[in-house]
Amino acid sequence: MQTGSINKIPAAWWLNGSHPTGVGIEAVKKAILRLNRPFFLLDVDGQMAVGYDGMMSFNPNGLEKKGALPVLSYAPAIHPKNLGEPLFKQRHGITYAYVAGAMANGITSVEMVQAASDAGMLGIFGAAGLSITQIEGAILKLRQILENRPFGSNLIHSPGDPAHEMATVRLYLKHGMRLVSASAYLNLTLPLIYYRVKGIYSDHHGNVICPNKVIGKVSRIEVARRFMSPPPEKILGQLVERKMITHQEASLAAHVPVADDITAEADSGGHTDNQPAISLLPTMLALRDEMVSKFNFQNPICVGLAGGIATPASAAAAFAMGAAYVLTGSVNQSCVEAGTSETVRCMLAETCQADVTMAPAADMFEMGIKVQVLKRGTMFAFRAAKLYELYSAYDCMEDIPQKQKDMLERDYFKCGFQYAWDQTKDFFQKQDSRQILLAEKDSKHKMALIFRSYLGQSSKWAVTGEPDRKIDYQIWCGPSMGAFNEWVRGSFLEKPENRKTATVAMNLLFGAALATRVTWLRCQGVALPPGTGNFSPMTDDSISRLLSE
Repeated sequence: MQTGSINKIPAAWWLNGSHPTGVGIEAVKKAILRLNRPFFLLDVDGQMAVGYDGMMSFNPNGLEKKGALPVLSYAPAIHPKNLGEPLFKQRHGITYAYVAGAMANGITSVEMVQAASDAGMLGIFGAAGLSITQIEGAILKLRQILENRPFGSNLIHSPGDPAHEMATVRLYLKHGMRLVSASAYLNLTLPLIYYRVKGIYSDHHGNVICPNKVIGKVSRIEVARRFMSPPPEKILGQLVERKMITHQEASLAAHVPVADDITAEADSGGHTDNQPAISLLPTMLALRDEMVSKFNFQNPICVGLAGGIATPASAAAAFAMGAAYVLTGSVNQSCVEAGTSETVRCMLAETCQADVTMAPAADMFEMGIKVQVLKRGTMFAFRAAKLYELYSAYDCMEDIPQKQKDMLERDYFKCGFQYAWDQTKDFFQKQDSRQILLAEKDSKHKMALIFRSYLGQSSKWAVTGEPDRKIDYQIWCGPSMGAFNEWVRGSFLEKPENRKTATVAMNLLFGAALATRVTWLRCQGVALPPGTGNFSPMTDDSISRLLSE
């Protein structure tokens, strides 16, 4: 078939409209781009044409004589703000079903959260890995900047430091933080449930109101099931016993799920199970339907998708599969507002899809949990794997062969073991002194703390851009970063200095809406030439102009 030619039985007839505004595939492409304007795709002498007004009739009798034209398909308007689940947007007071995810160590920075909020999206501050003082400073600053506009902060599962997890929750409750993104949870914890149910009440209509909202970020069905269930009675009982919640709060908790929303985390940067999005999301949606039906919750649970959201096609696919919202992480890390170094942003801008790998995690090192990181330009993944290999093979530092110890002191710690331990002790003396007591009794735990010190510092070296430690940078990154770079190649977004959080987000959403529109046309039997739905990044002004037409 020639470009723009017709080989289709008319779906209906178009009449009483002005003359078609354009004939040929270029006219069709322009019409598709004008997302806010519905249009008819018409057959004019065997060529595709566009009509913006008139009427459509499904009864062809006699219409040809009246000058009616065959209708090939109809494309309704679709604004990017119409993508996703209306309930999710209403629940969080946002315009777009788009979340800038909580990259740890403040990489999802105050500035990034503000940029997302200014654009009508939801930003989640990356609190994981930060001290309580740092988290509090960020919250107070965001409160001042955003006033009453919505934003959230991360609450990460800390099996190695439950005291810090509880301290974070107490801080959030102290400052009236009404939204957290709960991530890396293997099981539900007392601090998480405390945050969720504290202050729960029943209004005068009998509706159970839970002021503290939770977005659970999960990749496993068994964990999602727990987040989609009411809080465990055992933990509620412990909270009551400790007088942290009332009997009334514990009773009302039975009527709400642990999480209002669930982010199905596919193959992402950082903590991930490398799940394929195309199978993970439908499974999570089916589980959501099962759990809402089982417990008869008053408010439905919304399920969004993270991991791999890096191009208009992937965002459109997420919404087409039923995602209530999309969440981005890796691609935000290369944006100018990201709380990381310029060196890292440039490294990320050069990343390809195969330039990522798994490496032992600092926070769950002893458990063998891994995170996905950038391997191009850094030896972190190799060195982290070596540390875990040594930890698994030996019971204490003294048992490690001298050749291996020399390598660790020279290349990893750049100091002797004793000095490395002294630095580690200083850190835990301020953070969690119990770890030092355990290390003095258990030499293997002491070795783990020293190794974890390297792993923990490696992410901070990347954030600060420590020049002498570039080869040790731990940069959380998924394959989506490479997909994004490939999409923006040759455009103004290829350069990291042009990557603004809201600009990237609006390009993804606009492109997703356009891709959805093209899919509608194809689903009506229209054979569009290859490349018709392609979308290259546009400036903010260009997108705004198209949406205003």
